[in-house]
Amino acid sequence: MSNALYLDGFLIALVLAACLQDLAERKIPNRLVLCGLFCAGALHLNSATPFNIVAVGLAGSAVGLIAFLPLYLLRGMAAGDVKLMAMVGAFTGVELAMEIAIAAFCAGGVMALVMVAQNGRWRDFAANMRILLRPLYMRVLGMPYAREQLAGGSSVGGMPYGVAIASATCLMLWIRHG
Repeated sequence: MSNALYLDGFLIALVLAACLQDLAERKIPNRLVLCGLFCAGALHLNSATPFNIVAVGLAGSAVGLIAFLPLYLLRGMAAGDVKLMAMVGAFTGVELAMEIAIAAFCAGGVMALVMVAQNGRWRDFAANMRILLRPLYMRVLGMPYAREQLAGGSSVGGMPYGVAIASATCLMLWIRHG
């Protein structure tokens, strides 16, 4: 069996574990992410081209981290989700990590809309989006801004984003091998 199949097998097992953990506890454990990063590094080092640990592993991890970091900084995502996407990138490399991130954004958007619709909190959702995006607009205009509280003081609902990341990862790997 080739190294790529080992990488994909370990990755699927890890993202499914993270997905289940996120559903159960709304948290992705750091030790799961660290275990994944260690496994990705070990598999890249044991490949025919050990340089892949840098060219694929570290570069993909950086892309995964950078892709999700802005949402974390805007308070729209938890840190565990960002770290999980960085771990996914360590397995997949730059190009596939970016494709998975885009697919995860799409899956997460659909999940968010379904959750808001189920809870009937469209007004709070719209107000929170305005508050979250206001700093971006203010910076573009070169104006200072003060941090604001979210509508009702909180989010319209926590979302297990690990589900979106796991779904996107499995989908993109299936497309790659299909």
